[in-house]
Amino acid sequence: MALRTLTAEQLLTRCDPASLSLTDAPAAAIVGQPRAAAAVDFALSTPHAGHHLFVAGPPGSGRRALVRQAVQARLRNDGVTRSDWVYVNHFAQPHKPLALELPAGRGTALREDMKTLVRDLRTMIRTMFESEEYATEVERIDAEFKQRAEQSFIEVGREAQRRGLAMVRTPVGFTVAPQKDGEVMPPQVFESLPPEQRAELQKAMAEVQEQLVRALRSSMRLRKEHADRVRELNRSMTRVAADHALEDIRGRHADLPKVAAWLDSVAADMVEHAEDFRAPAEEEDGAESSQEHGDLSRYEVNLLFDATASDGEALVEADLPTVPNLVGRVDHIARFGMLLTDFRLIKGGLLHRANGGHLLIDAVKLLTQPFAWQTLKRALLRGEIRIEAVAEQLGMSSTVQLEPEPIPLKVKVVLVGTREVCALLQAYDEEFDELFRVVADLGDDMPRDAGTVGALATALAGRAGEAGLLAPDAAALAACMDHAARLAEDSERMSAQVRRLLDVLHEADHLARRAQAGAITAAHVRAAIAARRERAGRIDERLGDALRRGVLLIDTAGERVGQVNGLSVYDVGGERFGAVIRISATARLGHGEVIDIQRETHLGGPIHAKGVMILASFLAARYSRTQPHSLLASLVFEQTYGPVEGDSASLAELAALLSALADVPIRQGWALTGSVNQAGQAQAIGGVNEKIEGFFDLCAARGLDGTQGVLIPAANAQHLMLREDVVEAVAAGRFAVRSVEDIDDVMAWLTGLSAGRADAAGDDTVNGRVARRLRAFTRVRRGEPRALKRPQVLRQVVRMGGGDSEA
Repeated sequence: MALRTLTAEQLLTRCDPASLSLTDAPAAAIVGQPRAAAAVDFALSTPHAGHHLFVAGPPGSGRRALVRQAVQARLRNDGVTRSDWVYVNHFAQPHKPLALELPAGRGTALREDMKTLVRDLRTMIRTMFESEEYATEVERIDAEFKQRAEQSFIEVGREAQRRGLAMVRTPVGFTVAPQKDGEVMPPQVFESLPPEQRAELQKAMAEVQEQLVRALRSSMRLRKEHADRVRELNRSMTRVAADHALEDIRGRHADLPKVAAWLDSVAADMVEHAEDFRAPAEEEDGAESSQEHGDLSRYEVNLLFDATASDGEALVEADLPTVPNLVGRVDHIARFGMLLTDFRLIKGGLLHRANGGHLLIDAVKLLTQPFAWQTLKRALLRGEIRIEAVAEQLGMSSTVQLEPEPIPLKVKVVLVGTREVCALLQAYDEEFDELFRVVADLGDDMPRDAGTVGALATALAGRAGEAGLLAPDAAALAACMDHAARLAEDSERMSAQVRRLLDVLHEADHLARRAQAGAITAAHVRAAIAARRERAGRIDERLGDALRRGVLLIDTAGERVGQVNGLSVYDVGGERFGAVIRISATARLGHGEVIDIQRETHLGGPIHAKGVMILASFLAARYSRTQPHSLLASLVFEQTYGPVEGDSASLAELAALLSALADVPIRQGWALTGSVNQAGQAQAIGGVNEKIEGFFDLCAARGLDGTQGVLIPAANAQHLMLREDVVEAVAAGRFAVRSVEDIDDVMAWLTGLSAGRADAAGDDTVNGRVARRLRAFTRVRRGEPRALKRPQVLRQVVRMGGGDSEA
């Protein structure tokens, strides 16, 4: 028999406070993740496209801290060059604003230069148009065109005088009429003239009238020419003023061709809209003047991203990655029942802030925002930031929208999420592997060696200092190391969920301050751990009460056939608790079936069903290799009313079944956990510490007498990190934990009967009794047909009742 009693020292591997060598060096942001750290460093360093990063790992494992640490290290070594980005008016196509890139700090300078330019030109041009030189030139032009216009009318008048006609001004303009003695001839006199004379006058009036029309047309052309001359005068004066005012600005930005080209278009537009600068200042602020006199705000500069304002911000973290927050948006202003917008209302997004640096996004938050994931992928694939409203993408907007010029994108995107999210994206999104070619997989735990323990303790102490906590002493940090090993369910490894350890330190700090202690001690840490468990222990308390009062039937003394104490584990509020479950089995004549009542009632999961099928295969392979397996057995978890999943009770189920077959009682003072394979070997399971403690609490409530204990697979001995009270009870001999290698070890200890061999049916052993019972079943099935009649009837009844199994 390979059963081994575990000593108290094997139940809890403590960290020695004296072994912790704390240093004053800056604490690492994350400990014990060299593989993930190398992947992050590669992804952030490589310049190749598509090498964005997905950091996969459980929450609280330091995914974000690892990225921050790597980005800061890269910033110290290589630095990050960022540019300013501005949007300006595109005068030829106002609905397509231009994007200009400037070195850091020069975007703000350009914006201020343009504000100063408009302010100076408003004063300068208004002064120029009010000057005597301008007035004199306008008067000269007016006099010239007035003289030219009057000269044409004078010539018409002379022609009319020569032919005996007079030019008459009427309310609707000029006309000609016959005259006599210097006065307009009355109609009666005109009618009394001889026909030849009337005809001659009428012909003369027609010719002079035609000449008058030509003169009027010439006057209209002169008016247009006059307006053009005045306009050209205004342009020339404005051009001189604009070129003079823009000279310094052009010089400061001569090294930026696109900015210089835009400044040329500014000068040309100012010349075309010189009148806008002459409008009174109070009118220029009004909505109506924007339409009647123009709006000088079109010369403003919209500073979308100021690199100097985000100096050192090499990593931008997205809190709410919606589409507008990612790529920016175009705002609107309600005015007189209309929604108005222009380039000044373009707002930048997270990609603009991170352009040239790094963007950190929570994968779940990104995927749950409508169209955000598709928008991010499109930006990365195109290599540009294109501001598009969601309504426009869906075709729900029928109004004219701004189409800002896309901005080139050069950013390293880092997604953080669980492994499940990463696997789903790899499986169902073809573009994911094209964009996120590097995955940094953070482990759930890390080795519990001296180097890692020291680094983790130093990191915890440093983080506590950053959070303003009391300094934890070496014993407190050692207690945190023990707790990390328990969270990892392994005495040789520690949990990588550093956040849970920090939460414990925060609570321990509260307890220490309340006790007016000067530092956090191990007692404070243990009290914090106990308090966290107490807060989540309502269900555990109710189950314990039900066990003590006999509502849930669990025996911790005596012996029973076909009955064993199984152990389970459940999670509540981030804490794990163990529970004791009675497992019972029955065996009778049949056709080689083992009925899992949990599965038949749809309360058992697939892994649990797999465990039952494995133990059934073990029975057939060990005891019925050369004969029919004439068995009908049933297994059930008593008093369970919810789903059951996992195979950690399959070893206990097999023990109960063998007890029923061998008709040998099992000690009820012992509980059992472990899975079993087809060879009968005990296999490791999870939650071993909580399971042992769950049975211990029940036995302690009823009274420990030294006859109680728990059997665990030998492979689980290295995972033990039990509570202090359990270790003390074991050391005092009031409780025991034993490890087993296979089902024979289990049956020998629980029954007090030797396991024996399955091929020795004549021996009084567990295996011998089982073999004899099964052979008796087979003989009855073969040699006595009448004895099969009742089982056949029972089998038909069960099938009529809707079951899948035979009975």
